[in-house]
Amino acid sequence: MTVLQETAPGKLNLTLDVLGKRPDGYHELEMVMISVSLYDSLTLELGTGEPWAVVCNRPDLPDGPDNLCWKAAKAYCDAAGIDPEGLRIRVDKRIPAQGGMAGGSSDAAAVLRALNRHYGRFSDEALRALGLTVGSDVPYCLFGGVALARGRGEQLTRLPDLPGELNFVLAKPDFSVSTPELFREIDEKGLTARPDTEAMVSAIERKDRNAIGASLQNAFEPLVAARYPIVDKLRRTMLGHGAVGARLTGTGSVVFGLFCSKFRAFSAALELEEICPQVHLATALPAGVFKLKR
Repeated sequence: MTVLQETAPGKLNLTLDVLGKRPDGYHELEMVMISVSLYDSLTLELGTGEPWAVVCNRPDLPDGPDNLCWKAAKAYCDAAGIDPEGLRIRVDKRIPAQGGMAGGSSDAAAVLRALNRHYGRFSDEALRALGLTVGSDVPYCLFGGVALARGRGEQLTRLPDLPGELNFVLAKPDFSVSTPELFREIDEKGLTARPDTEAMVSAIERKDRNAIGASLQNAFEPLVAARYPIVDKLRRTMLGHGAVGARLTGTGSVVFGLFCSKFRAFSAALELEEICPQVHLATALPAGVFKLKR
């Protein structure tokens, strides 16, 4: 039996813009995304001689063919013409579920990375194309680091790493959001807030921490905040503790604050723990940690 281990970092949207609906039914997106140090851990056992299984420390998540890890493994094995002769995937979740941090997609990407490191069948580009068949966020989760994403999220451009002294506070309130429902609302009502993606890219290239914070924007946030006032409460709390910016990530429900001071980030986290069930501290990950090793 062969044992493979891999980490699956969460992602945050520094910007998220919806440019319109495409003929194929998907939406054209433009986003600046980063990987952060809050991660899930995966262990893959190959050659178990048993039926495939996914085991997770979160019993509410699917453990069969509906699990994205299972789908990623099947996509890889089918494309590579491989039979692992039994597979068991253990997922230890830390990334909040249904939080807009691509936890499931990152887990799927981790499975693809681990299998490709072992079997070595695909280039990085081909692996990302395979990942897109599993989920729209999977190519980015394979790419990692700071990136400008377009299309469904699969058209990726590398951006410089964020300044190392930046700290993030992540707060997951006790609600989840239906992503298809939010897209329908945008289609029907349009957008009330749009990010300046060029301003964010420029701020990152200049490593201007205050400008990065000021350029944080998410087209979905006004819709989510209108339904759940705690989104604005979490943002105000973070800003009150000195965050240079605070926004919703993805379609929610995680709200994150960007801090130049680790002390201020820790102080904000202490207050947020009184009003939010899940609070985490994190830093941005450099792109280099995602390079495949063969």
